[in-house]
Amino acid sequence: MYQQRRTLYQELEQSRQSRVIAYITGDRRQLETKIHSEVMDFFIHHLDTIVNAEKITLYLYTRGGDTLAAWSIANLIRQFCNRFEVVVPFKCHSGGTLICLGADTIVMTKQASLGPIDPSVITPLNPQVPGGPPTTKVPVSVEAVSGFLEFAKTELVGKFRGKKHIREIMLQLGKEVHPLVLGEAFRARSQIQMLARKLITPHIQNGAQVEKILNFLCSQSGSHDYTINRREARQDLGLPIETPDDALYNLIKQIYDDIASDLQLTIPFDPNVILGANQNTTYSFQRVLIESVEGGSHAFISEGALVRQQIQPQRGVVQMVIADNRQFEGWRHEAP
Repeated sequence: MYQQRRTLYQELEQSRQSRVIAYITGDRRQLETKIHSEVMDFFIHHLDTIVNAEKITLYLYTRGGDTLAAWSIANLIRQFCNRFEVVVPFKCHSGGTLICLGADTIVMTKQASLGPIDPSVITPLNPQVPGGPPTTKVPVSVEAVSGFLEFAKTELVGKFRGKKHIREIMLQLGKEVHPLVLGEAFRARSQIQMLARKLITPHIQNGAQVEKILNFLCSQSGSHDYTINRREARQDLGLPIETPDDALYNLIKQIYDDIASDLQLTIPFDPNVILGANQNTTYSFQRVLIESVEGGSHAFISEGALVRQQIQPQRGVVQMVIADNRQFEGWRHEAP
């Protein structure tokens, strides 16, 4: 509950000598959310309650999201303080890692992980998911495209040797992925490198180290699902990582456990389980949180009703389905 977490946020502020904002995008299965630009107004609300802050601590849990939104959040927070740190209790991937690059300090627990920031693009021209609705598109990762081209160059062209085969390979790629999508993917890679460099250079001046970090996060990690633990982030990449002592760790874990309970992060959204033996039931799920001591709690909430229904029999076979009647989806605010 927010009021319980509010007390914990106050303890974290005292411990870090800072002001705390928590940003959580839930990854509960079937109810996943991502970093999105619509949260900017809510961040401004919370930041406006912070007066003359020397340091702001962002408590961040996310699997990623919109690149420009992540960039904007990091830059916005820096306008309200002289020092900016991120506390990572567990997952902080993709766009979350991009936000971390803008921090002077990244506090990581033992289980915390960062991740690559290589982008994927989704446009109306993306390939359609086989068997899915027409609006369901396959994300195109620029690193996946680069991997294919590198494979073609080293494995296929090396064997067949000839411009004819290069042309055939490119034609085949163009049949599977629209050329404009390929162009957008490579433009996104240039953009993410530019944004990351701008965020990291104010507190890491060593040019070679900056390039090492960007090369690894943007391409050399091999997979977007690769996770970077605390030791690798500090020793291999040279990021400004801080290890919490036992007291700070326990406080970070308390906050996370309360959030995980409220958002039911470890419980998949399964209508059959929620309904049980009932024919219908209502639900209300929190999916995103933006919270602070003085600014209250902004929560993105989905509410609706699950109804077990019998559909028109086909060939004498009775089929039961569960209808999800979504009745509300949006933001609600709880005052401090």
